[in-house]
Amino acid sequence: MEDHNSANLSDPASPAASVASAEIAAEFAALTTEEKEQRRAEWSQELARVEEEINTLRTVLASKTRHASDLKRKLGITVWKELTEDMNQGVKNIKESTVYQRTESVLKTTGEKTASVFGSITSGITSKLSQMKNSESMRSIEASVGSAYENVKTKVTSRSGSVSSFPDAMDENNTSSGLNSPTDSLTK
Repeated sequence: MEDHNSANLSDPASPAASVASAEIAAEFAALTTEEKEQRRAEWSQELARVEEEINTLRTVLASKTRHASDLKRKLGITVWKELTEDMNQGVKNIKESTVYQRTESVLKTTGEKTASVFGSITSGITSKLSQMKNSESMRSIEASVGSAYENVKTKVTSRSGSVSSFPDAMDENNTSSGLNSPTDSLTK
């Protein structure tokens, strides 16, 4: 229980820290001038000791870090290899997590449903187009367009009044206008 309270006291924004700060300030205000100076001196000494311990720990940590780097170098462990192993382990951890597995499952289900919807839409459109193609009005349009094409294909009257087939008229027009088909150079 004491650890829980000390954690709250370390966060200045927590209500417990505010209450504790108010209590400390009230206690400090109740002290005599001599007691306040003595308390400040104790705190200053304790702060100096803690800062010295921090510096010692930093020095020891730096030394241990250098030693670990030397050992890794001797073992052939490079920074790149460590990074790769860390990344692989991170990916493995993510893939094994329940959140990832649920997300993967949801995405798979969504993909299947989307494919099903698009399949239904496609088959519906295909069915409608097939129905249109087989309808009487479409057959009538096809017949009209087909006969019009045949009429144009078989008889074309030029400006001079001569009658020729559509392909012959096109060839005559291209030759007289100097236009050539893109495939003309291939056939010559």
